Amino acid sequence: MSTDEHVPLCYGEAWGQGAARAADARRALRVFLDHAPDAGGAAVPADVAMDAELATSELVTNALRHAPGPCGMNLRLSGDLLTITVWDSSTGAPAARKADPRRIGGHGLHLVHTVSAGVAVAFRATGKLITAHLSLAPRHAGGTASPAVPSH
Repeated sequence: MSTDEHVPLCYGEAWGQGAARAADARRALRVFLDHAPDAGGAAVPADVAMDAELATSELVTNALRHAPGPCGMNLRLSGDLLTITVWDSSTGAPAARKADPRRIGGHGLHLVHTVSAGVAVAFRATGKLITAHLSLAPRHAGGTASPAVPSH
């Protein structure tokens, strides 16, 4: 393998029905990001790590609230792109609600869209996958950098 080839870093975890907790998913994400440079991955800027933690928490919380069965999370760090995928057993389409500062709750998917360079939903016979793509590239004034987000 030449030194120019890039090998993505990956991590996955699955939880049985009722076993998942958003705190465990955030902890797994932090460990993954902390160890990325030691494993040949890119160092993740602190602001991106915070956004990734928010996205992870919201995606896992949504899976717990809206899906009746098991769920899981896959993390992938490749080049300047961190990908967080949460899968669950619900075949219902997620819908981001319009932001409303007077409403308590219901802001999770909107927040995920806000901190991500792109969000994709893929349906399968046993549920769905929701993937948030976060750029490690430096942010520019007025918004986040937008890398090319792979399609699914």
